[in-house]
Parts: sequence; structure tokens; C-alpha cells
Amino acid sequence: MKVFQTLLTVLLALVFGLIASAQDPGAEPSTYLFAQKDSVSLYMDIYDPAPGSPTELDGTAKPSVLFIFGGGFVMGARNEASYLPWFRRLTADGYRVISIDYRLGLRGVKKMGIAQVDILENAINLVVEDLFSATKYLIDNAAELGIDPERIVISGSSAGAISALQAEYTICNGGALASMLPEGFNYAGVMAFAGAILSRQGAVKFAKEPCPVFLAHGTADKLVPYDKIGFMNLRFAGAKQIAAALEKAGSNYNVLRFPGRGHEIAAAMIPLYREELRFLETNVSGGYKRIVDATINDPSYTTPAWADASLDDLYQ
Repeated sequence: MKVFQTLLTVLLALVFGLIASAQDPGAEPSTYLFAQKDSVSLYMDIYDPAPGSPTELDGTAKPSVLFIFGGGFVMGARNEASYLPWFRRLTADGYRVISIDYRLGLRGVKKMGIAQVDILENAINLVVEDLFSATKYLIDNAAELGIDPERIVISGSSAGAISALQAEYTICNGGALASMLPEGFNYAGVMAFAGAILSRQGAVKFAKEPCPVFLAHGTADKLVPYDKIGFMNLRFAGAKQIAAALEKAGSNYNVLRFPGRGHEIAAAMIPLYREELRFLETNVSGGYKRIVDATINDPSYTTPAWADASLDDLYQ
């Protein structure tokens, strides 16, 4: 069996190593069609807070968490069973979770690197556009769906993390795609697990202060760079570079760095749940500029079999 087929199976079936708990029988989500693009119907699943869960913090409604799945822009699904335990944790703590479809712009691509940057950029932009369409749908139907448009936190794993960060970068730097959203709109926060930003203007810079940002990344990630790759003004910059840009902008952020870890941090939502909850409660809901820059060595967190995967494994 080819390496890609093996990687696909492992990514989709073992991403959290919690297959048994992934069969959680909790409440079914409500599903909505939010857009149709390129003959593709795009849906979102909305998981409401669990009955009796605390939906407010200090008298203020908790934000909704809008999730963008991972899979290298070639695979993945909004309702992948391995994400469900994390969704259930959030809803049990009073958060609404929204998981969305998007167009897979790299499906069928056989090679990925600097020479294919235009293809990568197009794939990222497709997701950002679909994310903004989903966001607009939530804004337009906020009352019916119980959504506060000013309290939406976007989150993603791997390709989803790249897309979430790129979306915030687009908003803060006046990118054309942001014109889909109401003037002055921004998200309440971003949570990115092994993400990066693609820039054609050299080093990552935010023209205006972004919303609170949570970054988690392994320093030895072979799929999404922790530092950067690039040529001349082209940059594909991971958590190390993004955190530096956020610090320079005086932003509200948390960055968790995992020395020697690979791409497994893309799937660390449950192991890092305590840190995520503190970010949501303090930086987002509380409005506090609680800056965290932590280096974490945690031998108790096991490394999945796919963690050492490279671009050659994914695109072939």
C-alpha cells in the first residue's frame, strides 16, 4: 500500500487516538446549507451547548467556536468522528461549536513546494472565502441560530489552522476577500493548531491589531513550518514568526511551543484543552491581554504514527 493511502487512513481514523470515545452518542448537530460554489454544496453542523451547561461567564455569553478541519487541503470532513470528543468537551462547557465544509483546492495535486506556491495560495484562498461565506451566513441568521456575531472564535487544525490564521491576516490587512464581511467585522479570537500564514510581502505584519490569537506548534513539524520557508518576498510563516509579529503589534496572544514535536500538535486539541479553555475564558471572554509564551516538554503526550509525515508523503 502506498504511503499516502496509509497516511490517509491513519489521519482520518486515529488523529486523536481516541476511536472508542469518538463514538460518543451525544446530541446530533443541526445541519445547514450555507453556500453553493463550483457545483459544490457547503454545509455546516451546529452543536448547541449541552443542556444545563454554563453558557455564560461573569454574565456574558460564551463565544461560539467555528472549526475548520485539517487534511492538507486534499481530504477531511466537517463531521469526522475523531473531532467529536473535542466538540463534546466544548459543548459540555457551554460553548456552541460550528464545523464547516470547504472546497479542497489541492485534491489531485502530486507535488507541493515553493514552486507550487500559486496552487497553495489558491487552495488557502478557497477556504478563506468559504469560511467568510459561512461567517456571513451566521451573521445573517444570528437570531435564528442563537449566534452572537461579535463572539465567534475561529479554530482549525493543520490546513484548517492555516486557513483560520490567513483569514485573520486578510481582515487585518484589508485583503479583497474580507469585503464579503460587514465593515469593521472581526472575529473574537483565533485558535490555530499547527498553522501558518502565506505572505507575498515579506515578513508577516499586521496592519491593524488582530483579535486574540492562540498558537500551538511543534518545532520539528515537517508539514507546516514552525519557523518559515520562502524566497525573496514570499513567506510561509509558522508559529515562531507569527508570534514575533503579534508581539511587535502589541497583540493579545498565547503561543505554545513543543520542542522536537512534529505535526501531531495539529491534533492536540484534547491534550491542550485546559490551555484552550483558559484562553477562551481570559483572553476572549474576559478581554484580558494575558500573554503566554510557553515551551512545553510533555513526555506523557504520545506521538501518533503519522506525526513524522512529510509533504512527499501527503502529495504523491
